[in-house]
Amino acid sequence: MAAIDIITRYFPQLTPEQIEHFTQLDALYRDWNAKINVISRKDIDALYEHHVLHSLGIAQMIRFKPGTHILDFGTGGGFPGIPLAILFPECEFLLVDSIGKKVKVAAAVAEALALKNVRTLHGRGEDVKEQFDFVVSRAVMRLDELVGFTRKLVHHEQRNGMPNGLICLKGGELQAEIRPYKRIVEVQDLYPTFSEEFFKTKKVVYLPL
Repeated sequence: MAAIDIITRYFPQLTPEQIEHFTQLDALYRDWNAKINVISRKDIDALYEHHVLHSLGIAQMIRFKPGTHILDFGTGGGFPGIPLAILFPECEFLLVDSIGKKVKVAAAVAEALALKNVRTLHGRGEDVKEQFDFVVSRAVMRLDELVGFTRKLVHHEQRNGMPNGLICLKGGELQAEIRPYKRIVEVQDLYPTFSEEFFKTKKVVYLPL
């Protein structure tokens, strides 16, 4: 089974262009990872399961409507922003990270794929001067810290079926993190929707801001 098959199994409605973009990620990240270590050496063989599909777990919480503006806060080498930008080509993404070499990889991958809906920025996410419909992130910090940094980055003009806010990918025990927000937070398990063992502890957390 080709590595890309794990994506097409869960997202069977992809266009040929989207499939081609996802397929190209393997060679692009292997090439860049040999120069700049953005994914652990042992994890690069699990790129599609541990990074691409995991990023697309956000689509289990929400399918962004065309025109949605999304900030990927602490994108690293482009996760979850790059896979989401491929999945939602009519949405606009800004990928930001404070580590320049990681943003360089994200920018190079977006350019190689000719993703017109992706911008990248080297800097601290909390210093971004724009506002967005949603902020997404993948386990960059505790939820309360993330809320503190991102609240001012979300505007209140709603265009999706759920209020604007923060959507993050988390793993492990979250009860202490979500307790302050228990009346409004929504937590969704990625397993068994994604049936691989890796996803047994993985969750998507949505918090309206």
